[in-house]
Order: sequence, then structure tokens, then C-alpha cells
Amino acid sequence: MSIGLAVCLVCGNSLDYFEEAQEVTCHICGKKETGHSVCSSGHYVCDECHRAGGVEQTMSYCRASDSKDPIGIAMKIMDDKSIFPNGPEHHTLVGAALLTAYSNAGGEIDLDRALEELRARSLNVPGGTCGFWGTCGAAVSAGMYMSIVSGSTPMSREPWAQTTRLTARILDRLADLGGPRCCKRTSFTAIKTAVEYTDEVCGVRMELPEKIVCTHFARNRECLRADCPYFPSRQSGK
Repeated sequence: MSIGLAVCLVCGNSLDYFEEAQEVTCHICGKKETGHSVCSSGHYVCDECHRAGGVEQTMSYCRASDSKDPIGIAMKIMDDKSIFPNGPEHHTLVGAALLTAYSNAGGEIDLDRALEELRARSLNVPGGTCGFWGTCGAAVSAGMYMSIVSGSTPMSREPWAQTTRLTARILDRLADLGGPRCCKRTSFTAIKTAVEYTDEVCGVRMELPEKIVCTHFARNRECLRADCPYFPSRQSGK
């Protein structure tokens, strides 16, 4: 199984996407379902297999962290081999990093319960939402975070509005950055926006690094490079 580039986890070949879902079989677990991508050799890996290790790594790291910096938390998790350059594991990672930093910064939540709720919700968000749903899993994950800390439900008033405003703000920034998808670019943007918004509406001040510098660009064939705000040369002023 490849842990290098943003390619097929089975053989390392590039992925081919199709606009309409087709019947596919997961090469790892054998599950049959409909999906939107196979590699050039015909391999398909389901979301459950793709993110299983990454979700467990995220939960384990967040429970042990005392950091108030969700970008730093996310970057540490991303360094693990279970987190691929792109994939639905980021739909758990973003919200979990935010919940952890929020709790460590003085936010009043039961972190263990919040992380479990975040895990349960995030597993319902499939890979490819950025291209197929008109939203982004990183923004949705940040929205889950805000929903949990604010106590939002479908019947809420202001918490419902606060959660929607956050996801709208994130999506607006992601749209300005453009595609193609990069789960590092979207995750960093969602987290940074959520930190600023949390300070604004909740009065809980998490920490952010002075600069956010991506260290995973070499693993992503679709990297925007100098057009990405987190690309190293953008941070050095070159």
C-alpha cells in the first residue's frame, strides 16, 4: 500500500474521476458500492478502508495533546503515515484538532465526548465532497466543531446561525483559492478561519503559528505550488 503520493493506495498509479457514480469493488475489503474514482489500473479503495488508520491516529493524538494551536495539532497528525495527501480522514482531522485546541484554550466542553461525537458525524462525509457536493469536507468538519461547542441542533436559533456563518466564511475563502482539491490547503484554511471566528463569537482564543508552511506539497501531484498561500516560497517572500 502506497503512503507516498496522492495516488492509488494499492499500486501507486494516478486516479481517474468520473462525473457519475459507477459500481465498484474495494480492492482491500471487497465491499461493493458505487464510487466516483478508480486508478488507471482499475483499483478502487472505499472511504472506510482509506480513512480507518487516519481516524484512529487523529483520535489518539488529540486525546493526549495539551496544545492550544490546532494548526500545530493538525500538522503533527498529518505527519503520520496513516494520513494520506488527500482523503476523507481529513474530514475528521480538522474538527478534532479544533475541538482539542478549544478545550485546551479554556473552552468548556467534555473533550472525550466531543471527539466521539465528531468522529460519528464525520464518518458520514464521503471523499470527494469538494468536487461533487459543492462544499468541502474541511469546511463541514469545522462546522461540526462549531455545532458541538455551541450546542447547535436543527431546532436551534443563534447556534444554528453561528455554525452556518462559519462554514460560509470558510467556503468563501476556499472558493477564492480555487481547485483542484488539496486536503492540506483546505484544512489549513478551515482551521485558521475557525480560530479567528471562535475568538470573535465565543471569546475563546486559540493559538496560531506566525506562518503556516506546508511540508506535504511534494506528495501531491496537483499542488498549486506558488499559487497556494501555504507553499514554502510564498512564506519566504520569493
